[in-house]
Amino acid sequence: MRIVVVGQSGNVGTAVLRALQAAPEVDSVLGVARRLPDRTVAPYRDAEWAAVDLSVPDEESVVDRLATLFRGADAVVHLAWLIQPNRDRDLLRRTNVEGTRRVAEAVVRAGVPHLVAASSVGAYAAVDDDAPRREGWPATGIPTSHYSVDKAAQERVLDELEHDHPQVAVARLRTALVFQGDAGHEITRYFVGGLLPVSLLRDHRLPVLPLPAGLRVQAVHADDAADAYLRVVRERATGAFNVAAHDVLRAPDLAAIADHRRFVELPPQTVRTAVSLAYAAHAVPADPGWIDMALGVPVMDTTRATTELGWEPRRTAAQAVDEVLRGMAEGHGLGSAPMRPSPRAAVGPPVLPPKERDATIPPQIDRHLFGLYLSEHLTGSTAGLDRIERMADSYRDTPFHADLAELTEQIRSERRLYRTLLATLGIRRRRYRQVLAAAAERVGRLKLNGRVLERSPLTVLLEVELMRSALLGKLGGWRTLQEYADDVGLDPDRFGALAELANRQLALLDRLHEHARERAFRRTD
Repeated sequence: MRIVVVGQSGNVGTAVLRALQAAPEVDSVLGVARRLPDRTVAPYRDAEWAAVDLSVPDEESVVDRLATLFRGADAVVHLAWLIQPNRDRDLLRRTNVEGTRRVAEAVVRAGVPHLVAASSVGAYAAVDDDAPRREGWPATGIPTSHYSVDKAAQERVLDELEHDHPQVAVARLRTALVFQGDAGHEITRYFVGGLLPVSLLRDHRLPVLPLPAGLRVQAVHADDAADAYLRVVRERATGAFNVAAHDVLRAPDLAAIADHRRFVELPPQTVRTAVSLAYAAHAVPADPGWIDMALGVPVMDTTRATTELGWEPRRTAAQAVDEVLRGMAEGHGLGSAPMRPSPRAAVGPPVLPPKERDATIPPQIDRHLFGLYLSEHLTGSTAGLDRIERMADSYRDTPFHADLAELTEQIRSERRLYRTLLATLGIRRRRYRQVLAAAAERVGRLKLNGRVLERSPLTVLLEVELMRSALLGKLGGWRTLQEYADDVGLDPDRFGALAELANRQLALLDRLHEHARERAFRRTD
């Protein structure tokens, strides 16, 4: 089977990637993401990748690009969902609801026989009891929660697809809260922010756990959710499936997981008011609609998933919550933009292959000058990464976005290589120079070029030219390292391949420069 996963770099997508990689019937996996992950680390290195932003205003270009990527796939798994920024409702709806519509259209256009979409318990209408609900409960959402409203709207998009294109098998998984330890810092960023000291969760130092009265939580471990997705893909199953671990957690259970059993239940309106005030003050990233949804969604009955798919969770909800709380305390993450760890938990650069780990600078080479040369190229790559990240974001609405996103990840990987070389060869990094380079790049953005509230076409042209100059310098660096690689015990072929890659990167910027110079000085009024 060939599977395409849209949104494969996030919490659920990363787990689904692991499940697909372990499935013997899956021959290839293509991951589609707005921001590409670090493809030098597991599990992202063993998949193909393509960059697509579902929110680009030019709908036809997005659908056409997706359809091209989808052709020949046995199934498309649609997981992409933007949670932040909460305050930009237009962007959220364009990405989440219209993004699903675009994926559905591309599935039809490409002739893909099976679409599997990520829905949520949040799609369901509110209840005021604990009676388990099966998949027939109305998926009309909770009006005061934008997440729930958009999930319900997504369900209607899927209904339309089923009605208008019965040749496409459509499935939707309504999952409970999905947790894994490596999503710890992601969840902190999305919902907690910097107001609450999550480090208190470490060693059970939180003195008391405040919770809204009546809260009950269903959860599922990300790997168990991924197993459900795999089973749906394998069976080409259709319809809705509730996915949650069997245990339902209430205040005493959550306090026990925190390991001190001390909790206080607060009136829900008090909690909502506190969150509303904190959100208005920009102290927390989550708005009070999340409280409404947490208290209103039904308990899900998972009988259909267990009987029709043979699915059984291997971890309890309590285990999933415990794992993510530890991940939040430690700032855990992985090598993708959504899953990135906190700075305090981020790992260092990767090690070199075994045959290069004994690389050293021999006496016949001036150690000071060679080290200074490597350090200067690391400085250049730091400034270049900042610039190309900004350029990729600026070109989100153009056909160049995917290529620039790819170039961004290539430069990020190259910077990691320079850091590794410095560490392996025992060369001081001169960190202050990287800080100054990054600061200088940001100061360079302040030039007005006649525009204050928007970017000038002249700025775009100059940015491309400056970036092209940086790539020419980098190309020289790879050629120089190729020349000296044998002397210091490194592989010259590595740097030859990087030089060839730099030439392809230059060709991309040449095409972008042509695009920019055609528009730089022409009046639009």
